[in-house]
Amino acid sequence: MSDSFREVTSVSWFGRIKRAVGGVIFGLLLIVLMVIGLFWNEGRAVQTARSLAEGAGAVVSIDAGSVDAANDSKLVHVSGPVTADSGLSDPDFGIAAQGLRLSRDVEMYQWKEESKSETTKKLGGGEETVTTYSYSKVWDDSQIDSSDFKKPDGHQNPPMAIHSRTFQIPEGKLSAFTLDTPVLDRIEGDKDYSLSANQSAAIKAAYAGSRPLSIVDGKIYLGADTTAPALGDYRIGYELAPLGVVSIVARQAGSRFEPYQTVAGDELLLVDPGTVPADKMFAEAVSENTLITWLLRAAGLLLLTIGFALFLSPIGVILDVIPFLGSMARMGTGIIAFFLAILVGTTTIAIAWFWYRPVLAVGILAAGVVAAAVVYYLGRSRKAAAPAVVPGTGTAT
Repeated sequence: MSDSFREVTSVSWFGRIKRAVGGVIFGLLLIVLMVIGLFWNEGRAVQTARSLAEGAGAVVSIDAGSVDAANDSKLVHVSGPVTADSGLSDPDFGIAAQGLRLSRDVEMYQWKEESKSETTKKLGGGEETVTTYSYSKVWDDSQIDSSDFKKPDGHQNPPMAIHSRTFQIPEGKLSAFTLDTPVLDRIEGDKDYSLSANQSAAIKAAYAGSRPLSIVDGKIYLGADTTAPALGDYRIGYELAPLGVVSIVARQAGSRFEPYQTVAGDELLLVDPGTVPADKMFAEAVSENTLITWLLRAAGLLLLTIGFALFLSPIGVILDVIPFLGSMARMGTGIIAFFLAILVGTTTIAIAWFWYRPVLAVGILAAGVVAAAVVYYLGRSRKAAAPAVVPGTGTAT
């Protein structure tokens, strides 16, 4: 038998109306927040674009082999191999490695609750919901709080005593320059770091716990049986960001790098793995800014649609006295909510363009007016040039 149970709940028509009124208030709040958010996003995009353009025009490429005081406080671009004076280690398990960053990823075998609900509308406006709760044991990288389960009895999770951690070198070297944490944090390239069986003795010696320890598929396994995990067993893997060549765009501060404050308002600190020219780094940053802008626009429009749908939701609830009418009403209010979101969202974005980019906005508007005038003029010209047909003859004059 499956480990699950069902719960049936009912809500009256008046209870649903009361809940819908609460949804109206939340929907209005969501609409206001999204209008503000869409307006802010356009300002953020413009500020970032201007900062990147300013940086691209001011950046100076330098040699990593020596520190030139003349470049102090300037925006510089430099490439070179990163080195470290010390290695990396996880003292809890005696893991040692050479690299930039060692990440410990911990999973514990524990109970997880999942729910699935089916709602049926009743004649008279009431609603009945059947919720099925199911329980299964899964590997998860965070503690699942079993006290919040609908049926906690028999599904208690043990406390998670071992957690994920990251071990990073405090500072690195790029030839004559020193790399601090803000730069090191931006260096990507973490790869799986597989443990070998010959490391087992050192790992067992460092481990202070009581659970049986073994190495399975390059990971540490804490538990009696690796083929049949028990509640509270652990699976621990590692990732390593190796030392390598990086490219940096930042403000030179002596032999260190700091974020560069632009006049436009943003702080610039770009870090890419490998040898990457400055113009390519800025081009990638511009593309990233464009992608973020469109993703936030899409998210804003989606949440606006949800906000308007909540605002209009009482209509469907009221008509649910006859379920068919309520379903038809919700379909209609859903379409209305979508078009209202498009209208309000695009209007907000247009106003933001006039606010943040008045010259560009006026230029686009003027171009649109000119294009419309040209189309109108061409249409009039063709109509005037069309030959007249003599009635009854079928011939043109």
